[in-house]
Amino acid sequence: MTGPVLDGGRRLPGVLITLDGPGGVGKSTTTCLVVETLDMRRIPVHATTQPSRAAVGELARHGTDKYRGMALACLCAADRHHQLATEIMPALREGKVVVCDRYVASSIVLQGLDGLSSEVVWQLNHGVYRPDLSIILNGDPKVIDARLRARGGHSRFERAEDNSDMEAGLYVHAAVDLQNKGWTVATLDCTTDPPARIAATVVSRIQRILTEKSPTCL
Repeated sequence: MTGPVLDGGRRLPGVLITLDGPGGVGKSTTTCLVVETLDMRRIPVHATTQPSRAAVGELARHGTDKYRGMALACLCAADRHHQLATEIMPALREGKVVVCDRYVASSIVLQGLDGLSSEVVWQLNHGVYRPDLSIILNGDPKVIDARLRARGGHSRFERAEDNSDMEAGLYVHAAVDLQNKGWTVATLDCTTDPPARIAATVVSRIQRILTEKSPTCL
């Protein structure tokens, strides 16, 4: 179940790019580099993250030790729906490239670690806007784990001993799940390539989408 595309089923003028992957894989660094590059090229861009910085998002972000299972899944889904309506969709209507650090794939994986099925996650996220490109950053779990331990875990998921192995495997399945729902997915291996090279690949794909989408929004 993909749910209807918001805004009456229309694709909006802007482009939504989402980046998901295990903790420590380099999502935030890559997002920043992508946004900086687009900005330097004078491409209107809006950077954001999930959970958002709104009240519900902060509750989900800092509440992983307190909330689990369905409670946390509902918080994350509520925040996503609110952020789409108040931040992401307006930016897309303005024709901006929205680059979002985490989206539905992260919910499939993290709520999956809490025992929820992907179907439950899709139900909670019914009607979310489908990205123009959903990027999954992944790599060798041992390499990812070393990076994660070096910077420290930001949640109970990241502090778990087997987190990198579990997440890396689940993101492989999440990518297939997204594709089965009709989403356009690209998986990039971050094991050896530095963030700058990964970001350059992402920017290249964004430029291709912009070229295909111009001059009119279908």
